[in-house]
Amino acid sequence: MATSTSSTLGIPQSADVPRHLAVIMDGNGRWATKRFLPRAAGHARGVQAVRRVVEACGKRGVQYLTLFAFSSENWRRPEDEVSLLMRLFVQTLEKEVDKLDEQGVRLRVVGDLSAFEPKLQDLIRAAEQRTERNSALNLTIAANYGGRWDILQAMRSLLAANPELAATPQKIDEKALSAHLSMSWAPEPDLFIRTGGEQRVSNFLIWQLAYTELYFTDGYWPDFGAREIDEAFEWYRGRERRFGRTSAQLAQSKQ
Repeated sequence: MATSTSSTLGIPQSADVPRHLAVIMDGNGRWATKRFLPRAAGHARGVQAVRRVVEACGKRGVQYLTLFAFSSENWRRPEDEVSLLMRLFVQTLEKEVDKLDEQGVRLRVVGDLSAFEPKLQDLIRAAEQRTERNSALNLTIAANYGGRWDILQAMRSLLAANPELAATPQKIDEKALSAHLSMSWAPEPDLFIRTGGEQRVSNFLIWQLAYTELYFTDGYWPDFGAREIDEAFEWYRGRERRFGRTSAQLAQSKQ
């Protein structure tokens, strides 16, 4: 379990390479449409980009990589596309877990998994158990996940574990609630990347992104790889991570 500092309660350590990278993998469908291909082809190519990014992050010393694969709002998409995404999720788990295990990657899946078919739930549990001893890279897939759902389920979990707090809500603080978030074991993301040209966080890790650096790129996810990771990291190194302090205070802290 990671030891980390909440960015609103303290000043987390910063380094040239983000300890935790969070990514919204956007633009698969548009990548395919632009090439007069079915959207399914874009999603399939997106899986290849995941492989490249996992490898690149491992080589660059990223410790936590969180990928937004399917949001709680994505159920609103056409039924055939949702069905395709579910099949692709199953196929990817069946094909990729051995390779992840060989690379020392620990896989976790966060979100409301109860909506998935039993086969997919079983594959998720098996993949998590298979890789739970690995530590080279902590890979988290957010599936049927939403940031507001995360906060709501954390509050429910907190009150279920501590029912007396319902009568004394003033005792509920950030530390108590954050311990029940779906990614309580991970430090807050240092860098957030969204591909595909959109500039919003789309209900992704909205508690955890409080002081995360936000990087947006027009490139579509299927084209993303090591070069694009390096470009994002170069941008990240140029950011002043002040966490409420002034630039002068930040400079003094580095002396």
